[in-house]
Amino acid sequence: MHIFVVNKKGIAFSLVILGLILFSFSCFNFSNSNSLAVSLTDNSFVHSSLQDKISNLGKNKEKIAYLTFDDGPNIRATGKILDILKDEDVKATFFVLGKCVKEHPELVKRAFDEGHFIGNHGYNHSNKKLYSSKESFINEVSSTDKEISLALGLPNYCSHVFRFPNGFMSPNYHSKKVEATKILKDMGYVYVDWNCLNKDSEIKISDYELLQNLKRTSKNKGTLVVLMHDTCDVNNTPSVLKDSISYLKNEGYCFRNFYDFIGNN
Repeated sequence: MHIFVVNKKGIAFSLVILGLILFSFSCFNFSNSNSLAVSLTDNSFVHSSLQDKISNLGKNKEKIAYLTFDDGPNIRATGKILDILKDEDVKATFFVLGKCVKEHPELVKRAFDEGHFIGNHGYNHSNKKLYSSKESFINEVSSTDKEISLALGLPNYCSHVFRFPNGFMSPNYHSKKVEATKILKDMGYVYVDWNCLNKDSEIKISDYELLQNLKRTSKNKGTLVVLMHDTCDVNNTPSVLKDSISYLKNEGYCFRNFYDFIGNN
């Protein structure tokens, strides 16, 4: 017979290690895999309650951060952002423009291959064109899906998650957006806004101010949907991204992307 003696300190240490392992699994189990990515097509399953679930993300108390980047891909920013996300072991969501996907398909393919979620942001980022008619809206969304499909080498790609240019919450084109939500539903799409941002696309400010904006808009919140841009048109988002991630980690957030919500039949 073998007798094993374990002291109290050893048990306590083991429990701490086990707790850390379980926490890491809960944060990264979904987001570190891109196995769902291959299955995202226009036939993928979207539950009827998904819109309500996404719309109510900001009410969740759980400290989860969904980093989202709009308006790319862009040769000046997207690659640098992907490098940082890889170094930090963080998975994010990219709401891409169809015209930019056509220009830089290799960046979309890289983001996808590294486990990031590719969402739809319309083709041109032109509200006037997007809302000119029902047919124009459908074309903006479907044309972007087609460009993503070509970039990824996957037929009939459909992320099922759309972000309105300037957000649904913006008062501009409000009635048109309400009509568009019905079209999106018929197309098997839901839409998502944000509840945290660094204002990197508004006016030129310092990296310090960008980080302060993120801190201020995330204060006393549970689940965050963080708006940023991978364009460098106004501010250099990559230069503040690492500090932003470090701050959120120190505040107890884990990171996920929208693969959390989209599955198969």
